[in-house]
Amino acid sequence: MSANKLDYLIKLTYDKDYKGYVADVVNLYGCMSQGKTKKEALENAEKAIKAYMEAVAKEGKNIEFTKRAVDINIPRSLVNA
Repeated sequence: MSANKLDYLIKLTYDKDYKGYVADVVNLYGCMSQGKTKKEALENAEKAIKAYMEAVAKEGKNIEFTKRAVDINIPRSLVNA
């Protein structure tokens, strides 16, 4: 199996009840994680992405992924990179 690096859009939301952050991997439906800090939530999201992709690979051989880039303007206030 070859390893490829892919970019994912992760939406971080503070959850008052949990008192931490929810990391929603927007590119992968249903792939989420959480952590008490932003750093922990992002680290856990990375683990969730790896597990998600492993599960997809096991499910079927007729699955195809395509990477596309779309140029859009995103307000600087929304980007923390």
